[in-house]
Amino acid sequence: MSPPTPRLRRALLVLTPRLRRALLVLTPCLRRAPLVLTTALAALLCALAPLPAAADGSAGTAPAVGDGPAAADTAPADWTARPAGGGADRDARPYVYLEGTPGTALQDRLAVTNSGRAPLTVRLRGDGRAGAWIGFAADTVTVPARTRAEVPLALTVPPDAVPGDASGEVVADDGDEEVRVPVRVRIGGPTLAALTVEDVEISGGTIRYALVNRGNAMLEPRLAVRADGVFGTLLDRPERPLPLELAPGRRVERTEPWPDAPALDAVTVRLRVTAPGGARDEAEASATYVPVDPAVGGGLLVLGGLALLGSVAYRRRRTRRGDPEPPDTETGGTEPPGAETADDRQPTTETRPLVKAGPLVKAGAES
Repeated sequence: MSPPTPRLRRALLVLTPRLRRALLVLTPCLRRAPLVLTTALAALLCALAPLPAAADGSAGTAPAVGDGPAAADTAPADWTARPAGGGADRDARPYVYLEGTPGTALQDRLAVTNSGRAPLTVRLRGDGRAGAWIGFAADTVTVPARTRAEVPLALTVPPDAVPGDASGEVVADDGDEEVRVPVRVRIGGPTLAALTVEDVEISGGTIRYALVNRGNAMLEPRLAVRADGVFGTLLDRPERPLPLELAPGRRVERTEPWPDAPALDAVTVRLRVTAPGGARDEAEASATYVPVDPAVGGGLLVLGGLALLGSVAYRRRRTRRGDPEPPDTETGGTEPPGAETADDRQPTTETRPLVKAGPLVKAGAES
């Protein structure tokens, strides 16, 4: 390589200051270059990497609610069954209500709504007293997805049905769960409200009893409780409504709590039940409360025995006081008219001869 010519040397001398300034300007950029390149490379790798949801061809789409077994277990039921309605109050009735006389056929409809994504098959049946009178246009119904179907039903009141109220249910079952629709029937004719309270028992702090609807009308009973002991009233609960509806012919066993029952007493509990329509009845039961602690019970038995002995002794003393007693001559006591004296009952042999011999002795002395 030949040495630089004088012209080249002069050019290099001129360019050297410019190169130095250029290098000073480029040095910070060169220092930041690795960081910039690293950031750019990471962004490129993220853009090229496949998304997790893209594996099944649904990148960027969230899974639908109800897809998969876990979601199906927690998701609410996707079908309903209720009385069919029309207009603004469509399917708004809480129960099926029908009225008729014995021997008549009453008609209504049941709406089954399938809001799921697959066809639904349900089986229909009646339950309860009024449910046994129901017949369906089809006992098994298949409802397509996102479809509402109405199933006609007919309720035939038996000719010998007693006038009043009857109740039951329509049951729709899809194999996994069932939906119950209440049914109420008012049977025409004279109604009779009759209610009885039976089988009253007292067991510790609990009062047991049974209510029976002896009439043909639906009853809403009310109950009043009173308990009397040896020394007065122990419990007095005013009349209050019970949380139940008693259908005709139905019997319900219930309990009444008595947490402050006495430890020692003989009590009589009286129950009074009433219902609209003039239904009314009363019943009572008695019980004796004795402490179960052996020490206390033994002490009470001892006290009872002493009281019994004292009562017997007192009666014997009264009996002895009732016997007749001799008169008190020193105090001047008098006998009642007609009463026998001690001399009349048993005269002595010593006094009577002296009374008779007195005059004889005196006469002999004078002679």
